[in-house]
Amino acid sequence: MENGLQRYSRQILFGPIGVDGQKKLMNSRAVIVGMGALGTVIANHLVRSGVGAIRIIDRDFVEVSNLQRQSLYDEEDANNGYPKVIAAKKKLEKINSTISVEAVIADLNLDNAEDLLASFDVIVDGTDNFSTRYLINDVAIKYNIPWVYGGAVSSRGMFTSIIPGKTPCYRCIFPQVPLGLGETCDTVGVLSPLTDIIGSYEAMEAIKILVDAKTNPHLEQIDIWHHTNFQMDISNGRNESCPACVGHKYEFLDRSSEQQVIFSTLCGRDTVQINPRLKNEINLEKMAKRLRNSGDVKGNPYLLRFSPNEDLTLSVFKDGRVLIHGTDDPVKAKSYYTKYIGT
Repeated sequence: MENGLQRYSRQILFGPIGVDGQKKLMNSRAVIVGMGALGTVIANHLVRSGVGAIRIIDRDFVEVSNLQRQSLYDEEDANNGYPKVIAAKKKLEKINSTISVEAVIADLNLDNAEDLLASFDVIVDGTDNFSTRYLINDVAIKYNIPWVYGGAVSSRGMFTSIIPGKTPCYRCIFPQVPLGLGETCDTVGVLSPLTDIIGSYEAMEAIKILVDAKTNPHLEQIDIWHHTNFQMDISNGRNESCPACVGHKYEFLDRSSEQQVIFSTLCGRDTVQINPRLKNEINLEKMAKRLRNSGDVKGNPYLLRFSPNEDLTLSVFKDGRVLIHGTDDPVKAKSYYTKYIGT
């Protein structure tokens, strides 16, 4: 066996991959969006499997609360406040020095998504919010790039592969962006074994795509606490009126679209306003009930004020508008919005 293949000998022994599949992996390019719990698992597997070039994208830094489930980081990373992609790159290069790992510290948005994603053979979802997934979906369809969706919160997770032109796209499966009541790891928690499982499934689907093998035709859903799993066959689930994969209207890449959210800094107030163009009334009572697990909540019939700590307050209005008090940085505000509001 060639010297460059020896480290992958056990993977090559698996018939559906073999030498030809391994060479395809070594000549492939993958991009992982999000280097949290899912992203670290995905990156670990793809690096060990020998995917030749991997770009990792994340806007955040390592915190102690990440260490329970984000498997590439340690206490030194958290104490130093390293950006996640920098800490991950250092670990991944120690695992496999023969491949290229590119770290990008960025908030994926409509201004940079095409530049950051368009040149890859597969996109893998390590994110924690819906809006970024719709953005990934638009880029994937526009540039005909397969991508793997995965999500995990509490004890429940799901994943599927999306192949433009062959499978339903993400927007076929989830036509509407959930507004205001989505559970997040910061409001209901998440179990570490769950993120390992879902991230591993995502990595396996990415490897299948890269070696031209058949991907899973299901939307797989599991609950590791209540011992349940469910397979939904989505192979015939394409929505013939889908604006994305049928109409080729990329609303999450279109600055004028109603799907966009406007982030604006309020002068002199250390506050960022987040204002969805598409107005939908939020049930403030339900949101208050969910947020009480994560901080202090006060409200009235018109708005609620949520404070996860003494330095930060979110004012949530019934029309979906949110004021993030305690920062003038739109990227940080978006991160808080994703953590606590959900999308």
